[in-house]
Amino acid sequence: MELVEKLEILSAAAKFDVSCSSSGSKRNTPAGGFGNGRAAGCCHTFTEDGRCISLLKILLSNACKYDCAYCINRKSNDVPRATFTVQEVVRLTVEYYRRNYIEGLFLSSAVIGSPDHTMEQLILVAKELREKHRFGGYIHLKSIPGASPELLSLAGVYADRTSVNVELPSSSSLKLLAPDKNYSAIFKPMNFFAQKQIEYKAEKKELAKYSRTPKMHFLPAGQTTQMIVGATPESDLQILTLSNSFYENQKLKRVYYSGYIPLNNDSRLPTNIKPPLLREHRLYQADWLMRFYGFKFNEIVDDATPNLDTELDPKAAWALRHPECFPVDLNTADYEMILRVPGIGVRSAQKIVSGRRFCRVGTAELKAMGVALNRAQYFIYHRELPSGIRGFYPEQLRYKLVARVKQPMQLSLFDNLSAGESTVLQAPTLQNPFAKGVLLSA
Repeated sequence: MELVEKLEILSAAAKFDVSCSSSGSKRNTPAGGFGNGRAAGCCHTFTEDGRCISLLKILLSNACKYDCAYCINRKSNDVPRATFTVQEVVRLTVEYYRRNYIEGLFLSSAVIGSPDHTMEQLILVAKELREKHRFGGYIHLKSIPGASPELLSLAGVYADRTSVNVELPSSSSLKLLAPDKNYSAIFKPMNFFAQKQIEYKAEKKELAKYSRTPKMHFLPAGQTTQMIVGATPESDLQILTLSNSFYENQKLKRVYYSGYIPLNNDSRLPTNIKPPLLREHRLYQADWLMRFYGFKFNEIVDDATPNLDTELDPKAAWALRHPECFPVDLNTADYEMILRVPGIGVRSAQKIVSGRRFCRVGTAELKAMGVALNRAQYFIYHRELPSGIRGFYPEQLRYKLVARVKQPMQLSLFDNLSAGESTVLQAPTLQNPFAKGVLLSA
């Protein structure tokens, strides 16, 4: 098979993995090398389902030995199969980087042969890029559940970030839809990397006492995971409970949520449904509140309200459930409470706390600070504003807030598709670096 054919098959097969951000690395350009993992940001392109990416995002192979119900690459599917060699992936990465098509590599793979064999091939790609080509750009490697600790340790040295996808929000759903996988095997590499990062940090601190010690890197951008949303009946409470566990116990950088897209005819899966893009969006908003706004997961959702509100963002929904906390006087309230006001973000809250030391913060100042007063006005106390939440019942205020949201709330990429179609935006075609007269010398 020609390399271009492999690239078409294996780049398309990688489009459903969304856990591929390229931020947070601390790796600089090595002496005599090229590429910089610290300066995240790339020439953006779009996958066929409309997602913006900034990496060469491919699978090493889609010839999988597993038969997961939701996966397009399951072994029982009759789809074109391909497998890159290590040298082919290295060559693609180097040549695309030199043309400024990409700023890094996201490399995943189906399980070929065994977890150890697959993981070894992924590591060989990263090792050759780092050691032979002196590549300092961003590398994200997929961790294969079941791989040995020795291989995982090497992956942490060569990669900026790793990820192992938990796939589904409960072990029972995973057992039903992916019988070859289990939570124990998935959590093992997560726990391993979390512990190794602690050890490397302590070792790095100790070596810093001595001069001329080489710089040490072990997953400088951390690790991530991904959950499929909508394929199984778990509530948002169950999903966010698991996400909170990842952040607290495994110290993950990000949890990604991927709306379920029906790909296979399988009686275990829901059919004839639209991808739950709005639910995916609300989960990301809730995740943001957990990571940056000081919210606990059980404040956002609980047993009484196990699912996120589809009409309001999670912060506004929380505020309406807790009218006793409002209105907030921005000139006296602490930073943590200001963060909980709908319409006020992290930067705006910081500016408010900093600015009020010099003068009282008024509506003009709030607008200049980027506060969304059309929402915030109902939850703050200020003499220039109407009575706010004190003048409305929560039900009345909810109506006013929902009415302000422009419809539709989110344009579905799939609304205008005819039967059988699966794409809206076509990915721009990168120039084939192996065409005659184009290839640069390595």
